[in-house]
Amino acid sequence: MNRTSLYLSTLLLASSLVSCGQAVSSKKAQAVAENFAKDPVPADLSRYSQATFAAGCFWHEETLFESIKGVIDGVSGYAGGTKENPTYEDVETGTTGHAETVNVYYDSTKISYPTLLQVYFESQEDPTQVNGQGPDEGTQYRSIVFYRNEKEKEMAVQYINKLNKSGKYKKPIAAQVMPYTRFWRAEEYHQHYIDHNPDNSYVQNVSIRDIARFQAMHPEMIKSGHSFVGK
Repeated sequence: MNRTSLYLSTLLLASSLVSCGQAVSSKKAQAVAENFAKDPVPADLSRYSQATFAAGCFWHEETLFESIKGVIDGVSGYAGGTKENPTYEDVETGTTGHAETVNVYYDSTKISYPTLLQVYFESQEDPTQVNGQGPDEGTQYRSIVFYRNEKEKEMAVQYINKLNKSGKYKKPIAAQVMPYTRFWRAEEYHQHYIDHNPDNSYVQNVSIRDIARFQAMHPEMIKSGHSFVGK
């Protein structure tokens, strides 16, 4: 299933879940998107720490992380599979093993890896959903924490165990914990997609709603001018 074929069902789902998210006006979405578009991105990101996550559509994962204080940039791409140089069309077939993924560049003096894990898990509409998030279904939308070292692996596993033991969810957390191997950057039109397409129907009815839901819970984490909450 792809976003085009899911359009009508997405609109129905969005209307049924308004109580779970935040209604965002088109005017508000455009104003905030303009602020994101103005964010400077350093030409050299190598001095920053990196974290890599998959959780459904990479459009709103990228934008959500970029709204968090201490995050420098988010890059949409593909990871977790075996196909070399995958395209969006390849990944959308669900046969490559890759998932839509975001590579997060962050300043570790301002935000910690455990806090990024918190953002990752709490921003998911249903972290127990297997092979998807919301209307995006298939292995290409599965949830994965890609760890770069044993410490990150340990923190991710501990976080998942804590959630499973909390009693908050009736089903186990679905996120896989996998070693980071290689990240393939997605096509340029996917980068900062919400910044450039705030009026897109999927963006309006799913992406921004989900972002605003998390931002409303943690306003202290959000950069000035980067919150979709409110009118």
